[in-house]
Amino acid sequence: MKKVIPAFLLFSIFATSCFSQTNPVIDAFPPGTLLKANIPYNNDTLQKHLLDIYLPTNAKGKIPLVILIHGGGWLVNDKYADIGYMRKTVAEIVSSGFALASIDYRFSTQAVFPAQIQDCNRAVSFLYDNAGKYGFDTKRFAVMGFSAGGHLASLLGLSKNNNVEKFFMPGTNKSFSIKAVVDFYGPTDLILFPGAEDEKSPESILIGAAPLVRPDLAKAASPVTYVDKNDPPFLIIYGEKDQLVSPKQSRLLSSWLNVVGVPNEIIMVKDAPHFGAMFDADSIRVKVMGFLKRELR
Repeated sequence: MKKVIPAFLLFSIFATSCFSQTNPVIDAFPPGTLLKANIPYNNDTLQKHLLDIYLPTNAKGKIPLVILIHGGGWLVNDKYADIGYMRKTVAEIVSSGFALASIDYRFSTQAVFPAQIQDCNRAVSFLYDNAGKYGFDTKRFAVMGFSAGGHLASLLGLSKNNNVEKFFMPGTNKSFSIKAVVDFYGPTDLILFPGAEDEKSPESILIGAAPLVRPDLAKAASPVTYVDKNDPPFLIIYGEKDQLVSPKQSRLLSSWLNVVGVPNEIIMVKDAPHFGAMFDADSIRVKVMGFLKRELR
């Protein structure tokens, strides 16, 4: 996994250099989308403790919420990154009457795991606590993540009912629940990475040690550790030719969910690499929207 850092850095540099306005992806959303930008979710001034909310035009009553978690090897990117190549999907989410929140979280170079999942849980807790202000239906929350964000989305959805104390900052409201998870090519077992012995690999930087040196830390940070029969349904999507996160990671998660009887669907995108516009194709978008509408109805 050594090559993941340059790839993500290049994508991050491209994303930030191509846009200069405050929100570089607002034009991906339907006209009239109401943006609530750069909301602090942890009552502090950290740049990585901000989130954006995109609300559908003329929303009535309580609306379901999709919470997006970006990728970047836990090292780079921000709450705009994946929206940039998933433009049609995010547009349809909002045009279908869902709200969308995109969150930032601390990089592994700023704080080692479990800081990242603590931030994600804190952000979801904030959205739950402020549901009345924004019109969310607290009984209809879903999470969607890409790559490292897929790892965190899966971990959030799977570990919530395990009540893992260290995954929450002190004072975090744990009353929220996750009704569905969409995992785009997320790591699910850190030991499976080719860089599991390399202390400089992204997964090693995440946990503060090479996974094969500290399998206990790797296990604690691996979503498959928390699979049980009470988990929410999953839609798992991966690229056939992903050379950064092996397709085995997605297939392993699906297999574990099958073992305990949790509903899930796994989709391979033919010829697709690790990320990109191929995942925004009509056939994939239909699956994603069908899943969200069914599980958040």
